[in-house]
Order: sequence, then C-alpha cells, then structure tokens
Amino acid sequence: MLLSLSWNLRYLFGDTRWDTGIVPPELVELIEGEHIASGAALDIGCGTGTNAIYLAQRGFDVLGVDVAHLAIRQARRKAKQADVQARFHTGSFLDLSEGRFDFVLDVGCFHGLLAKDQARYVEVLRHVLNAGGAYLLYAWGPREFNGQTYGLSPDAVQRTLGESYALERLWTGEEGHSPSYWYWFVRDDD
Repeated sequence: MLLSLSWNLRYLFGDTRWDTGIVPPELVELIEGEHIASGAALDIGCGTGTNAIYLAQRGFDVLGVDVAHLAIRQARRKAKQADVQARFHTGSFLDLSEGRFDFVLDVGCFHGLLAKDQARYVEVLRHVLNAGGAYLLYAWGPREFNGQTYGLSPDAVQRTLGESYALERLWTGEEGHSPSYWYWFVRDDD
C-alpha cells in the first residue's frame, strides 16, 4: 500500500522522469528486427503504457502491470487514443499469479527490489514466461541513490536469474553517470 502511494504521488505531481514517452531503441531493434515474434506480452512496471501500446501496435496481445493506479489510468487513456487493444492492471508483478507470456519486458523495476523481492520476482518470472520466451530487462548497474545502493552487475543479474535464462545480448550504457544495462534473455526449454 505504501509503495503504491509513493508511486501515485510521483505521477500526481509529474515527478516521472523515467516515463519519457519514448520507446527504447533496444526494444525497437528486437521487435522490428524480428528477433522476437509477436505473441502474448507482459510489460512489468508499464507506467503510462508507452511500450505496451508500441507492442500492441505490432500485433502483441499485451498486459501492462504497474503499482500506480494513476499511471494505469493514463495508460488506458493513451491506448484508447491510439486505438489499440492492450490490457492494463493495477498491482505488483510479484503478486501476478495468472497468465503465460511469450515476451516479458521490464524497464527499470528489477534493479530497485530488495534481495528477497528479487527472489520472488525470479519465481514469478519463471511461472509466467513460456519456455523459449524472450525477456528484455533494463537495469541499473550498482550505484548510490538517495543514500542506498541500487542496481546489479551483469554477473549478479545472471546469478539471480539462474541457469534457466540464456543471455542473447547485452547492451552497455549509462544513466546519471553510472553504468546501466539492457539484457535480452531467452528462457531455456525444459
């Protein structure tokens, strides 16, 4: 409850620098390069729906999930204006218990979780991502932020996910003068 209040306040007051309204080039490259076929897609922390709408426009059956109901309200409005079919749900990915997806997108949620929540995240991801499915993750590298350390090194991300995810590609960049990474994983068939 407190987490959703915090995020809702940020949307209410327009403090949403992460919600740029721009589809990341890494996502565009994978989708338009036909590296990921359309199917059922999940956008974790979808915000106002920019990426979910992009995916729906390219034939994906999309579910966007975010803890901030104000973001979800905006996402629904934007999808209607774009005349696309995308579903949006207010809630935490950690509580998701239904649905199977061929593609899961996370732009900036995983790196902000506590270790216990990262373990739950991996458990839920394993449950909802189909074998052979693609997982695109944007995450901060280790950094100090508001007096706490956030982010993970690429080795830590791979260890946390476990052996069930094969790294197809890693993009290295920076955000706020600190390292950041895009990861494209494929869940192994088992």
